[in-house]
Amino acid sequence: MEIWDGYYPDETLAGKDLIRGQEIPKGLVHLVCEILVVHQDGDVLVTKRADCKESYGGYYEASAGGSVLKGESVEEGACRELWEETGIKADNLKLLYKKMNKRGSAIHYGYVCITDIPKDGVVLQQGETVAYQWMSQEEFKKLMMGEKFIPSRRERLLEYMDELIS
Repeated sequence: MEIWDGYYPDETLAGKDLIRGQEIPKGLVHLVCEILVVHQDGDVLVTKRADCKESYGGYYEASAGGSVLKGESVEEGACRELWEETGIKADNLKLLYKKMNKRGSAIHYGYVCITDIPKDGVVLQQGETVAYQWMSQEEFKKLMMGEKFIPSRRERLLEYMDELIS
């Protein structure tokens, strides 16, 4: 059972626990982190979600991430998620965006992590992802505009495309 801190939309703690899979009460939100991984040579890490995933199984995404757990800061959650899903230790995270989702139930923090790990050093989290690939920026942009890329993630990234790799 995954437990999150409940927050008010202004990000003050509400003193209420939220549980993954249960409806989030109106007026409360939880925090979500998304980390775009860029190799020092400019290539972008893209993963394919496991087919068994309830939402967007078999789709591609260019991020590690998930909900921030109870007691974690957003940055701690981002580092944990990145490590769990890719085996990459975040030495430097750059905040790219902070946006409320359309349902008003979560605030998404988007980070960029520049890494110099060997490209064959990615370790996928079983049950989360089934494949990964490093793509040039042009290949990534083309994939991101395709049908098998998570639409909500595309929307959040599009606004910041010019800043992503700089």
